[in-house]
Amino acid sequence: MSTSQSDGDLLSRVAAGDRAAFEEFYRRHAGWLVLRLRHRCADHAVVDDVVQETFLGIWRGGAARYREQGDVTGWLWRIGSRRLVDALRRQGAKERVRQVLARFRGSAEPSAEDLVLRGVEHGDLAGALARLSPELRAVLQATVLDGLTTGEAAILLGIPPGTVKTRAMRARRQLRQELA
Repeated sequence: MSTSQSDGDLLSRVAAGDRAAFEEFYRRHAGWLVLRLRHRCADHAVVDDVVQETFLGIWRGGAARYREQGDVTGWLWRIGSRRLVDALRRQGAKERVRQVLARFRGSAEPSAEDLVLRGVEHGDLAGALARLSPELRAVLQATVLDGLTTGEAAILLGIPPGTVKTRAMRARRQLRQELA
């Protein structure tokens, strides 16, 4: 198979059940998707599962949902990042259940690591980030946490690059004011 085919062409073939096209699409995109997701989640097993779920979803019919609007990488990133959020939510729910059960068993005092993590999770920065509007928080997450360029963030978020820059500036200003 020729690697000169566009991602859109490959996805059309994947939607028709072409295994070779799927394998080529996977080879093109799995590596960068793993790296980007690892910037958001340090648990390599969770990231590997999310990447597998993402590509499995594309094979099982997700490719047919690509409408050739925008960049394929942005579309794929949205799928992968949403699946990561879902996986982390499931993991968080399991952890909350474990914590509740531990309280009923009369568990010991929290460890020093737990205390530090709670401080970061519920500290000044976490509170300031939580008070940002969803639009400002999304831009910060894309540009700072994910390390995307302004152009890549614009594609991911579906907004013009100038809007990304403006929102990033507003978010930084608001964080500076709250943390001062």
